[in-house]
Amino acid sequence: MIRDPKDLPRYKASERANHWTVGICFILLALSGLAFFHPAFFPLTQLFGSPVWARILHPYVGVLMALSFLVIFLRFKHLNKITQADKEWLAKAKNMVDGNDHDMPEQGKYNGGQKVMFWALALCMLLMTASGLLIWRAWFGFDVNLVRLGAVVHAAVGAMMIGFIMVHVYAAIWVKGTVRAMWYGTVTRAWAKQHHRDWYRQMTGK
Repeated sequence: MIRDPKDLPRYKASERANHWTVGICFILLALSGLAFFHPAFFPLTQLFGSPVWARILHPYVGVLMALSFLVIFLRFKHLNKITQADKEWLAKAKNMVDGNDHDMPEQGKYNGGQKVMFWALALCMLLMTASGLLIWRAWFGFDVNLVRLGAVVHAAVGAMMIGFIMVHVYAAIWVKGTVRAMWYGTVTRAWAKQHHRDWYRQMTGK
């Protein structure tokens, strides 16, 4: 793709690598997790070589995802504080869904919906990590009742995360010009001005 030299930088290479590490880990964990959850999905274990390897790799990939997400959290938490403008944006979110986003409140680098998603995924990641440790019996020997609680929480939050990530991916594809930010690290000025005007002003001084 030929990119305009006037495009605005949105993500550094290290930030994009961090994002894709989390994304790839999530896909692997979702596939193996579904295989463990219901017999209908059990054939998915063959993607990992065998059911045994799927069981072995799942928690280690989970640790990698948790650590990678922690880096994302520390990098971007200050940009995801909910402001009054975000609350106004969320109140008018239906207008954007209907395709009428021209009267939306001006947003910084992230809009209200992205910020809510950020905090929701952060909470889910915390619960998934804690519950995952509870049921990792190869390394830990928690009381059986805690293991059972961990299994229920892990499955429930895992299902929620799959739903959240599906919304995240759909939104990125739906808002044309968004995906290129994670591929190339840049966005067009027109995209920034329309969807994140306050950030556009910060970047251009206009």
